[in-house]
Amino acid sequence: MKGTALSLALHFSPLSSLPQANNMVIHAACRHFHESQAGPGDSWGTPHIVTSNVEHDSVRLPLEQLVKEHLAEATFVPVSPQSGRAEVDDVLAAIRPTTCLVSIMLANNETGVIMPVAELSQRIRALNQRRAAEGLPRILVHTDAAQMIGKGRVDVQELGVDYLTIVGHKFYGPRIGALYVRGPGTTTPLHPMLFGGGQERNFRPGTENTPMIAGLGQAAELVSRNWEAYEAHMRDVRDYLEARLEASFGKQRIHFNSHFTGSKRLCNTTNFSILGPGLQGRKVLSRCKMLLASVGAPCHSEKGDRPSSILLSCRIPYDVAQNALRLSVGRDTTRADVDLVVQDLVQAVAQLDHDQAL
Repeated sequence: MKGTALSLALHFSPLSSLPQANNMVIHAACRHFHESQAGPGDSWGTPHIVTSNVEHDSVRLPLEQLVKEHLAEATFVPVSPQSGRAEVDDVLAAIRPTTCLVSIMLANNETGVIMPVAELSQRIRALNQRRAAEGLPRILVHTDAAQMIGKGRVDVQELGVDYLTIVGHKFYGPRIGALYVRGPGTTTPLHPMLFGGGQERNFRPGTENTPMIAGLGQAAELVSRNWEAYEAHMRDVRDYLEARLEASFGKQRIHFNSHFTGSKRLCNTTNFSILGPGLQGRKVLSRCKMLLASVGAPCHSEKGDRPSSILLSCRIPYDVAQNALRLSVGRDTTRADVDLVVQDLVQAVAQLDHDQAL
């Protein structure tokens, strides 16, 4: 199954969710840090983890909790405002003697920016050789690839990561997560977070959800065979959407929050703001008759009119971020669908402009 993250399916452990997989990686790295010390009298101190400031909550919140409990230290590397990426040199500069894990998402769920994970893994492999000679802990590399599967080429061998997490519903599969580990328990440490059964080679107890696992595998097979066609179609429709938005509202009134110089991005995602007072994302959506969309990550829908923290972390101005809308196209989205959506947005903005003028 060359070309997708499931090309090494033997090393996958099905999990109930992406957060469970990401938590498992973080706790395994911390435990490995302590167990790798030479003897009971030796101590490297507190395990340190490096990540970016635009990660999904299933990475950010576990780290914040471990820091709060004084069980780990964490550095949240800011993404570059020019590229929207966690730059390799910035991530490496954050590494300490006590660093045990670097976790950088493969593609951001709000901007669609693709991170330089393969280059980062390569640099860390070279660094680990020097660290081993100095008696320092090995740095493990993890990427959350949830957004990337089904929208572009993902190969764990090319990425060079130790851990990779995915979730099925992001590529038309069932809502079940999976964790790739490069040689689980041997080449790469993996420890259970739960106990109570010998399932999944003792890494996760509980009767396996066979139908969901089978569905995940089938969805992965479809992606493996067709990802290039999926990507080409979604990119064409996404680019058409952005062109229609620009033509309908004018270049001066549209700001594409997902456009960063020199950065690659997902084929299906656009994040934009329609500039002007009273055009906050939620207000625009409330006037739309057909469009269902997000002002940020759907899992943050309780945040009201507060701008996305991801966009603010990318140095998008507050008033621009407040007007943000995130649209994603899919395998079956057509240009005709785009025309309807843009017409809906034009109508909604016209109403809000009229209300503002009164």
